[in-house]
Amino acid sequence: MKFGRRSFLKAGALTGAALTLSGPKLSALSRSGKDRNPLPSYAKGEWKPTSCQGCTTWCPAEVFVQNNRAVKVRGNRYSKQNDGYLCPKGHLSLQQLYDPDRIKVPMKRTNPKKGKGVDPKFVPITWDEALNTVADKMMEVRNAGEPEAFVVLRGRYSYMRDIIYDTLPKVFGSPNGISHSSICAEAEKFGSYFTEGYWDYRDYDLDNTKYLLIWGCDPLSSNRMIPSAIKRFGEVLDKATVTVVDPRFSTSAAKGHHWLPVKPGEDGALAVAIAHIILVNGLWHKEFVGDFKDGKNLFIPGQEVDETMFVEKETHGLVKWWNLELKDKTAKWAADKTLIEATVIKKTALEMGAAAPNVIVWLGPGAAMHVRGGYTAMAIHALNGLLGSSDNEGGPLATAKIPVEAFPNYDNYKDELAKKHSKMPKIDGRGTLEFPALAKGKSGGGVVLNNVADNLLVNKPYPVKVILGYMNNFNFSATGTDRWDKALETIPFIAHLTTHASEFSQYADIILPSTITKFEKLGFVKTKANRYATCTLIQPVVKPMWEAYMDETEVPWMLAEKLAERGYTKLNEYYINEFKDPETGKVPTNGKEFTEYYLKIATAPIWDGKKDVGGDKINGWKDFMQKGMWNSSPYKFKSRWGKYKTETHKFEFYSETLVKSLTEHAEKNKTTVDNVLEVAKYQARGEHAFIPHYEEPFRWGSFEEYPLSFIDFKSRLNREGRSANSPWYQEFRKVDIGNSAWDDHILVNPKDASKYGVNDGDTVKVTSVVASIQTKVKLFEGVRPGTVAKCYGQGHWAYGNVAALDYKNSVPRGGNNNQLMPSDYDRLSGSTARNGGFTGVKIEKV
Repeated sequence: MKFGRRSFLKAGALTGAALTLSGPKLSALSRSGKDRNPLPSYAKGEWKPTSCQGCTTWCPAEVFVQNNRAVKVRGNRYSKQNDGYLCPKGHLSLQQLYDPDRIKVPMKRTNPKKGKGVDPKFVPITWDEALNTVADKMMEVRNAGEPEAFVVLRGRYSYMRDIIYDTLPKVFGSPNGISHSSICAEAEKFGSYFTEGYWDYRDYDLDNTKYLLIWGCDPLSSNRMIPSAIKRFGEVLDKATVTVVDPRFSTSAAKGHHWLPVKPGEDGALAVAIAHIILVNGLWHKEFVGDFKDGKNLFIPGQEVDETMFVEKETHGLVKWWNLELKDKTAKWAADKTLIEATVIKKTALEMGAAAPNVIVWLGPGAAMHVRGGYTAMAIHALNGLLGSSDNEGGPLATAKIPVEAFPNYDNYKDELAKKHSKMPKIDGRGTLEFPALAKGKSGGGVVLNNVADNLLVNKPYPVKVILGYMNNFNFSATGTDRWDKALETIPFIAHLTTHASEFSQYADIILPSTITKFEKLGFVKTKANRYATCTLIQPVVKPMWEAYMDETEVPWMLAEKLAERGYTKLNEYYINEFKDPETGKVPTNGKEFTEYYLKIATAPIWDGKKDVGGDKINGWKDFMQKGMWNSSPYKFKSRWGKYKTETHKFEFYSETLVKSLTEHAEKNKTTVDNVLEVAKYQARGEHAFIPHYEEPFRWGSFEEYPLSFIDFKSRLNREGRSANSPWYQEFRKVDIGNSAWDDHILVNPKDASKYGVNDGDTVKVTSVVASIQTKVKLFEGVRPGTVAKCYGQGHWAYGNVAALDYKNSVPRGGNNNQLMPSDYDRLSGSTARNGGFTGVKIEKV
């Protein structure tokens, strides 16, 4: 029996309808009294702990289960990370679990033609046939002596990820486990790493801050500690000043005291001007930074300073930074760039200086993820050093250590073919001259996911023949989507582990139904907020209604068994020998045992009691499962002062760490640092390469032909793009400022609407240098003139009957932002460019 696109989902809808008719009574949706946790006595059921995975806040959660049906969610009662609360994303997940459009059985493509809108003509098959097919294709490339032609593409993950993402390709003989990370936010990590040696997302001490500067993000909607930010924001508004730097009037801006609608891409100008004003007015934090020998402030606009006159304490290179970059960067200069009045810039800087060191400069991807965003990220994050707020009370923090075990070593299980081919260059081009990708200071240490599409099209550095993707949808979620569509057409065999028939699935030869992480999967995640780090279990709180398996563990186990049947035993031997139950010593005999044993191995220091790791006291594995999480001790302020993981062990305004990294990358590619920066599209030359500084924004499209700068933003309901097939998502999109239910809009300032002849509700064609989409106009004074803003999430032409306007005929509901935005990068970090006004557009009434 063959399924067309429509009948494929129709069959699932019947199952979903049956579930609805016979499903749980929703008595658990009631609440009683002042206590938010108890339920009415008639709501018989059980709260079961797990983790939300709607974003990388990765909140500890609990699910109320009645008769094997999940009916309600909340934060974990033991959590110090989210205080027992979830944001709207967490509640939306129930509709993902019981979505009638979920993939329920393995599917096989019967139409050899691939392309956007081409019906794959999927037919249902057994798991045995599906796994046999995948194993056969893997063995074809291995028997041909080219295991590198096998690629794993990873989207969102849990910390069980290394089973499928690392061991599967590496032991098999491929270097190609490719992560989604660079389309997420790597550029902002560049800023913190090359100033204070921290390549990670920061925590923020909202409880004690006196000034909160939110820059290029909206913590009430996204950016990794949402419930914590929502709970504390009212108190922050009462006791601190909140300023938001964003071209769009966000939820945080609506609630804050000041909104600075910066011209897109000019964030670096604002940052260095604030630094200039702080220094000129003597407002740097002297306990952290140091002072002039005689106590007299020599930072005078336009004048260089003798470096020997200043004695630094916990920082390095302040005077050099002033001389090379800051001395001429006045408020007036920045006003011309940012279109923010000089008086406002000066007022902001003075307020920050007065509140120091209890200041948070909260850097988000909106300010950093553009073509020259790495140095912008450095300039913004450097303000935390100047004000002495780095690792200080009321400032941005690192995180407490989470005591989990390292992954079992697999080197002894790699045969000669694997040893040789797993060291070949990866297909994303990381570490080449064009893509330094300097994660943690290492040339090629990061990922350049979006470059994979271009390399697939030209077989660079070699042809790819087999792709296994999981929890990914890159021809929707990565910029320059059309390139991905064309690239996927060229791949001989694709298998996709997924919950829904996404855009990526339409190019698959085999689709494998995956469990929903929050409700049906076993694993763990690591996260932080409120000075607490947490290790949180993901648990199968309900039994899957269909034969779906865990993507990161069960499927690799089953594939290893199939490969062993075909004579390749190394992967199977590794899984059996190295993943024994740490309590009983038993070897795994199936995928579920394998999953549980690895989870116990990884988290053993938390629950086995052999060593005091601080934080919560967990009394064995059963106790850990029942609580569902572990909280660290609170992070100690100033823990890194004098011990920053930089070359000088100080907060670096002149980054010796970046000197080392860029020099090593240049030598590796037999060139100079200046040439590296030229190829990477940066303007800096000489010593400017090693300091936070302003760079003119790089823009696709001239202002004459494409006069409006495009701003991409995220909804409070976006479960990383996986919520669009939920009716709740569509209905409650109106919770986002400027969004409407069941529709798609581009936000246009009324002045621009008048200028270009469009009105509220008009259907318009939005065109960039690479593509056009259609959407509707919504007039909104909350975008600065010259810019337009559009929420990410609509524009699906697949994924389900709700996400797409017409799934059968591949008609999208609105437009996909990523189709408009060209494929470009902050090459120093490897990050995909999607912000900073790097895309110019024009709008025309249809």
